[in-house]
Amino acid sequence: MNKYPFWLNLTVLAIFIAGLFLALPNLYGSANAVQVASVRDSAVTQVMLDEYLRVLDTREIPVEAAYLKDERGILRFDSSSDQQAAADVLRQRFDRDVNVALTLAPRMPSWLRNLGLDPMSLGLDLRGGVYVLLEVDMETAISNRMKAYQQDFIERLRDAQISHRVDDPDGNLIRVRLQSADVLERARAIIREADEDILIVDSADGRSLNVRMSDTQIKERQDFAVEQNMTTLRNRVDSLGVAEPLVQRQGVDRIVVQLPGVQDSTELDKILTATATLEFRLVDQSGDELGSREYPGRAPVNSEVLKREVVASGDQIIDASAGMSGEGQPAVNIKLDSTGGERMLETTQNNVGKPMSTLFIEWREESVRIGDQVEQRRIKTEEIINTATIRGVFKNNFQITGLTAGEASSLARLLRAGALAAPVYKIDERTIGPTLGQDNIDRGFRAIMIGFFSVIAFMAFYYRWFGMIANVALLSNLVFIVAVLSMFGASLTLPGIAGIVLTVGMAVDANVLIFERIREEISAGASPQSAIHAGYDKALSSIADANITTLIAAVVLFAFGTGAIKGFAITLTIGIATSMFTAIVGTRAIVNLAFGRRKIESVPV
Repeated sequence: MNKYPFWLNLTVLAIFIAGLFLALPNLYGSANAVQVASVRDSAVTQVMLDEYLRVLDTREIPVEAAYLKDERGILRFDSSSDQQAAADVLRQRFDRDVNVALTLAPRMPSWLRNLGLDPMSLGLDLRGGVYVLLEVDMETAISNRMKAYQQDFIERLRDAQISHRVDDPDGNLIRVRLQSADVLERARAIIREADEDILIVDSADGRSLNVRMSDTQIKERQDFAVEQNMTTLRNRVDSLGVAEPLVQRQGVDRIVVQLPGVQDSTELDKILTATATLEFRLVDQSGDELGSREYPGRAPVNSEVLKREVVASGDQIIDASAGMSGEGQPAVNIKLDSTGGERMLETTQNNVGKPMSTLFIEWREESVRIGDQVEQRRIKTEEIINTATIRGVFKNNFQITGLTAGEASSLARLLRAGALAAPVYKIDERTIGPTLGQDNIDRGFRAIMIGFFSVIAFMAFYYRWFGMIANVALLSNLVFIVAVLSMFGASLTLPGIAGIVLTVGMAVDANVLIFERIREEISAGASPQSAIHAGYDKALSSIADANITTLIAAVVLFAFGTGAIKGFAITLTIGIATSMFTAIVGTRAIVNLAFGRRKIESVPV
């Protein structure tokens, strides 16, 4: 009656052993380490790692362990002083090739690491660092797309030899004015070729077309702006040398950036919110001075008037590095993608001897006091940083000069990380010190231990031997929660600890229902074996109802919550799932092994 088949007992044992192995890396703690990543998005190889070790050995800096992980090199040290010294040496020696970041690495033995096991990571509130909430300027994202449409329409209609005038975008509207109604349908077909989904409506005059983005296109463009900005921000954070950064979307137009271990946000502000990019344009030598009104920033070099047509832009730059020109001046070496390269090739072939300028574009936010109110204004500045005569034909690779060494280095880093699809503005920032983080860890661990041992004492006192079996299941439940967090690489946060504490109390609910049901069956005159069988079977529906309703609430919290609420929901969900297994399947396997294979006169419950 109360016997599991051999295969089921073996399965329960295998699951428990697997949970122990997955949770084991968390017992070894962390050590000071240096993470080395390639700036070219290529993997760090064993040969490169050996070279790092050789350089450190010549400086007599002892390395506790060194290994490759996720295409990056990890070097572990016994002390923070060795860690800092090693980071300084590697940055000086390999500055152009790698990003060096201070981090913490698990101190687990190599055999565990070779099995691919990792401890769970700690969230920002436990480890310390900087939290930044950014808002994406969706209006500019749409405006940039409309300007791209405008230039595309101009080029297509000009190539088709259709007389036209394409007005500047007015919000989500571009008006295409034609010389006669006879070419209206041809123009419509040409514009449709640019984008099949765009909305085209005839104007009342019969000689113009009103072009708009559809609601679906606007939503797609907004999503693209957020996703592209997230990719760019990740690249920029990597260039800062921050290990294990978190960049994730929050809501429709916001991005959360969490940087563990960072305590000084001065440099961070410049890197995250910088929207600097470049445009390469030919100089208009027709003498029309009106075009100079386009550039309200600092006075352009020699007050050139640039043509509206963009030869290549920042989003077509696939690599940029600071260096020196042939004349010994600071320069930025630019490499364009295939589209930008083809456009640059065509432009230089047709304009040898003519000047071309590099336009530096930047968005920034300034505080302006109006009366008693302080308002934030978004300002766009444009400056011509370089003008050079096209001396020959070139394509993907060329140089920008006219900068100081610092400006060249900063511009190269921003361009290498990629241009933002739309400006971002900081709306919240919090810095959590490492002391506070450790204090949170200590308090959270103490809360778990107090709750855990209080429940163990109660169960052992009130339910005797069956209570001790429930305590084994409770301990197993904690192991499984840690194992699942480690297996999926989830971060443990302070709200997550609260979820674990709550789970500790809830985990014995199922066993309480089962044990009370066994007591009722014994009081009703059932035999000990029948009482055990009935206790587990009849309590199952109540246990399932209680846990499923709680699980639904946890899933809703995760789906609609943000930040701390998600951390709480994750550990609560994991805790409910693991407690169902340990309380029902795990304890019954132990009870069956202890009491199911022999005749008993009473049940120690």
